[in-house]
Amino acid sequence: MKAAVFQGIGRPLSIEERPDPTPGPGEVLIRVGRAGICGSDLHMTSEPDTTIVAGTIIGHELAGEIVALGAGVTRLRLGDHVAPMPFVGCGHCAACEDGRPHHCAQTRFDVVTGFAQYSRVGANDCVVLPPGLTDEDGALIEPLAVGLQGVRKARLRVGCRALVLGAGPIGLASSFWARRLGASRVAVMANSHRRERFAREMGATHFIAQGETADPAGAIRDALGGPPEVVFEAVGVAGAVGKAMEYVAPRGTIIALGFTTEPETYSCTVAIMKEVRVLFSMVYERRDFQYTAEVMAAGDHAPRAMITDTVSLDAMPWRFEDLRGANADCKVMVAPWGAG
Repeated sequence: MKAAVFQGIGRPLSIEERPDPTPGPGEVLIRVGRAGICGSDLHMTSEPDTTIVAGTIIGHELAGEIVALGAGVTRLRLGDHVAPMPFVGCGHCAACEDGRPHHCAQTRFDVVTGFAQYSRVGANDCVVLPPGLTDEDGALIEPLAVGLQGVRKARLRVGCRALVLGAGPIGLASSFWARRLGASRVAVMANSHRRERFAREMGATHFIAQGETADPAGAIRDALGGPPEVVFEAVGVAGAVGKAMEYVAPRGTIIALGFTTEPETYSCTVAIMKEVRVLFSMVYERRDFQYTAEVMAAGDHAPRAMITDTVSLDAMPWRFEDLRGANADCKVMVAPWGAG
């Protein structure tokens, strides 16, 4: 099969021929139809403390058709189109049975290879795409599910005010679910207006360009009619949780969705005086994948607005590097068998 392979920090991905993988017990093999490029893919291939090694095939936002079944697989069938969670657990521990394979003591992160023509995936952690959904829709489920779990954890009160920090795919996913699961007003704040269109199409009622206001907190209050009762932090830089504490209403909730390897800093005085509740959210559960698929299948196709480009596997290395700099893209999809 053809695959895009990580060659090390500072080097572009290379297109190589690799042996077709064979599904192990409890696994299935999928012919990858679409794979999304995630911001974490860019970070993990550029940060000096990365845990991936040269020769690795990455890509965790994917969907495709099952073309082979491993031993013991009975729930899925050849020809099913599925969106898999990108972790393969043991399949029978409490975490796996609860749909949280990333908390399995035996979980494997190196099995799923979205930036290739074929990928092994865990059979227990696949969601079959309902009729009407394409592989492109299926590849959006992973980032949407990240936002869904965060919004579920917030336990939104109907009619509440919500703020989303960051207009990347996870921030946009958070605004999508917040608007549908209780918030009457959702403001997205980002550095510029570059992604305002996406935010509004995904459900945001207001958009704030932080770089254009001297008083971000005041702009937030004006947009929402008061301080936000819930803040979703989806920036992933040191200090973002601290900013969320400044903006949130007293006794408000902060959901930390962003990821950074840098130490976080915040004012304990602000947190204590406001009695802030802070929750951290790590990816999703299988139920988040399933519900996301069902919502999209019911006709809510707003997430498709995030897709700004689709490229072939051959074109992926230079497009991948292009995304590291300033760009107008939101979600770029990879078509391993050609974008036609």
